[in-house]
This record gives sequence, C-alpha cells and structure tokens, in this order.
Amino acid sequence: MNSSLLLMAFSTGLFGIGHCLGMCGGLVGALSLSEAGQRGGFTFQLLYHAGRIVTYTAIGALVGWLGSALAYADQFSLVTRSLLLFSDLFIILVGLGTAGLFSFLRASSLEFAAPTQLIGAAVARLRPLPAPLAGLGLGLLFGFLPCGYLYAVAITAAQSASVTTGALMLLVFGLGTAPGLLLFGSAASWLSSRARSWLLRGAGLLVAGMGVINLVRHLRMIGWL
Repeated sequence: MNSSLLLMAFSTGLFGIGHCLGMCGGLVGALSLSEAGQRGGFTFQLLYHAGRIVTYTAIGALVGWLGSALAYADQFSLVTRSLLLFSDLFIILVGLGTAGLFSFLRASSLEFAAPTQLIGAAVARLRPLPAPLAGLGLGLLFGFLPCGYLYAVAITAAQSASVTTGALMLLVFGLGTAPGLLLFGSAASWLSSRARSWLLRGAGLLVAGMGVINLVRHLRMIGWL
C-alpha cells in the first residue's frame, strides 16, 4: 500500500474544496434548508456526508477489484502495460490541465449531466423518512453524482489492483472533501474566486502527482526504468 498516494488522495479532496463548494455547496445548502435538514440539523449534515463517503469507498473497492481482475487475467501483457501507462499519462494531463497549464482537459471535463429525473424520484421517496435516515440515504445516493476529481482518484485506485487500497483511496478522498462542505455548506461565496482558483490549481497538481508516482512505479514494475 502506497501511503504517498493515500496522502495525495486526501489532499486532493481537501484542496478541491473550491470545486466542491461550486458544484455541491448549493446542493448541501438546499438540503440543510429542506424540511428533513431543518429537523435533523448537524446530525443530518453529518450523516449525509457519511453516506456520501460510504458510496465513494464502495466505488473504490469496486474499481480496485476490477483492476485486480484485469491484472490477474492478463498479467504484464502488452494490453495491461498499455492501459496502465495510458491511464497514468491521462491522470497527469488531467491534473496539469486543472492546474491551469492548458484548457483542453481538466477534471471538470470528466463530468457529465446527472440523471436528474432518477435522482429526483429517489429524493422524493427519501423525504418522508426520519431526518437522520433521510440524510444518510441522500448521501449514499448523491455519492454517485458526476465529479471529475472523484473519477481521477478512482482511475488511480483501479491501478492499485487491490480492493483494500482502492477502497482506502476513495475513503480518504471523501474524508478530504468533507470539512469544507460540512462547515461551509452553501457559503461558497466565503471563498473569493481567486482563492478558489488557487485551491483548484493545487488540487490539479496533486492529481498530476498521483499520476507521476504511478507512472514511475509501473515503469519499474515492467522493467522499463
């Protein structure tokens, strides 16, 4: 298990707060002002983020398992090597683009429109539940919302070819995103646009750093370095 990757995954979530507040701050604020949110207060918010992190962890375990299945089925073949190196270079490019070196590929480029009708129907079913259960259920659901940083870390987690490491990487990433969303909620305006821009650049460099670490590790593993 690479502790450097875990630290960088956590830091990516932490430094990505500018993106998180911009993308999810309004949603968190709206949830806190909803009937269930007002009834549940801080407990509602806490369980919402706990549910979201559980979903992230499950995604990490799944992609880690898929990575291990590929590695065992086609160990060190040309296909496996090519996929590993391509994904390393892709993550580096996503990170550098997010850091502002170019504009054609950024973390936000990995996002797509959420299935709003499906999510809206699920929210309607969760609304009558007691506030804590509603918060947890909404967190589990919204953990699947499109997020470029989530996808970047998930690709790196898949490269670990380990269920445990994959789950831990997405767990610490989720923990990194929690403080800003938990404390600031909808107050994205508390951070100036310049501050959010610098935080996004820092998160982008961390994403690129994860790609570089894996690229070096994989080049050594296949004997090219």
